Amino acid sequence: MARVLGLGGLFFKSPDPERLLAWYAKWLGIGDGKSSVEFPANALPPRGFTVWSPFPANTDYFTPSKREFMFNLVVDDLDGALGQVHLGGAQVVGEVEEHEYGRFGWFIDPDGNKVELWQPSTPENEQ
Repeated sequence: MARVLGLGGLFFKSPDPERLLAWYAKWLGIGDGKSSVEFPANALPPRGFTVWSPFPANTDYFTPSKREFMFNLVVDDLDGALGQVHLGGAQVVGEVEEHEYGRFGWFIDPDGNKVELWQPSTPENEQ
């Protein structure tokens, strides 16, 4: 049986893709002017991974976004990234959460998408 090996991409609609790409490039340092961003597998930290997880239709995990999806971006400095997107006009939502597998924070991007930022744990910051 053929098997899926990983997430090959995340594709979504935007009312102004160029503006949104420019915003992410400026405030999170991703992209180089192309119409998409590529993340090589070896760019993830050693404890980073990709999750594919359907949620129940009545979940409130994506709130306050009205979208039926949320995406997660792995970052190297959660506090710094949340500060940057805030300076860029994003609404930071919720409180930072710490788990054995890392720290999480959320914001609403200029298109109204809820974005989860994840800083994976490292051996140095494990408890």
